[in-house]
Amino acid sequence: MSAVGPERAPAPTIGVLALQGDVREHVAVLTALGAEVRLLRRPEHLEGLDAVVLPGGESTTLSLLLGSSGLSGPLADALGGGLPALGTCAGMILLSREVLDGRPDQTSLGVIDIAVRRNAFGRQVESFEADLDVKGLETPMHAVFIRAPFVESVGPNVEVLAAVERPDGSSRPVVCREGSVLVASFHPELAGDDRLHRLLLDEVRSSR
Repeated sequence: MSAVGPERAPAPTIGVLALQGDVREHVAVLTALGAEVRLLRRPEHLEGLDAVVLPGGESTTLSLLLGSSGLSGPLADALGGGLPALGTCAGMILLSREVLDGRPDQTSLGVIDIAVRRNAFGRQVESFEADLDVKGLETPMHAVFIRAPFVESVGPNVEVLAAVERPDGSSRPVVCREGSVLVASFHPELAGDDRLHRLLLDEVRSSR
């Protein structure tokens, strides 16, 4: 009689906010890591999710679409209840406590205690790439910054995992974590590095 192996845990179900932005790239990374992916467009799509990803895109457009889709309140409630999240570029802006230089009608979900400045590194032509030392990762992460925000200030419970030095010698946080919410100024899904997505999946496994 052959032995029966241990029962394998079901694949986590990750929702990717699919209102606008680089959705397909995040879906590809998560699928390659073995996750079940659900496109998140309406409040009912939140049911049964283990985590969410808020992708890059245009933050003001995403903010308005969150409101018109009816997702803003239910998503904020789910995140406030401990739903793990990864936000990249515009996704970081959406998750932040405060948006600096935003439009008057721009709202954020307020689930990580950071103040974020939009387009802080300049316009599209001033996009750049850099190798970042990210706390907890053994080797540098290649980061692609496209009209990227940075973090102006962090609350007492926010951990800064990586920062970028600016031409004036100042340093600005670009990867932060508070509880189960992880945010980055850049686009890891465009650089072929899945380690931030792996951190999200690790958070899901630890919360089960």
